[in-house]
Amino acid sequence: MIEILATLSASAAAGMRIGTPLLIIGLLQGSNLWSQVPILSHISPPILLGCLTSWSLIELLASKKLRGQRLLQLVQLLMSPVVGAIMGLAVATATATPDWVIALIGGLLALVLQLVQVGWFYRLRGLPLWAVFLQDTLCVALVLFAFDAPWQGGLIALILLWFAVRSAKQWYDWYWQKS
Repeated sequence: MIEILATLSASAAAGMRIGTPLLIIGLLQGSNLWSQVPILSHISPPILLGCLTSWSLIELLASKKLRGQRLLQLVQLLMSPVVGAIMGLAVATATATPDWVIALIGGLLALVLQLVQVGWFYRLRGLPLWAVFLQDTLCVALVLFAFDAPWQGGLIALILLWFAVRSAKQWYDWYWQKS
């Protein structure tokens, strides 16, 4: 059960940002740098460190402007299921659940959270700066919780999923009221 909650926490982080969670996971592994992370363990650590650091900085800086948010959302919408699956597999190492189930759950959670962000972006015509800072903070916290406090991280991920469902219901009602 704890492994599943840790998987949800890590995958929820991937639903908000792509480079930052992967960078944090690699740095938390110490000198092994992504040696336990599926797919990324086949890439040279210095190259991966440079790419993920660069992408994390792009995410950090571009997310503060409207055009940057649009560009990031396109890339994140396409990549969040893949990164969510990788994050879920990286965290869940000793579980009896098959890897494909963990990858599927992690990828779908990341995709759902990213779709909610895109929905709010277009409904609000851009995310407010306080929401972007909240995303950055929550992303880092969820990755750290996945390793140090999986129960709390999983609970936060489930609350975010509940928020996504509520948002979808609110958009559905709003759409039918306008029609």
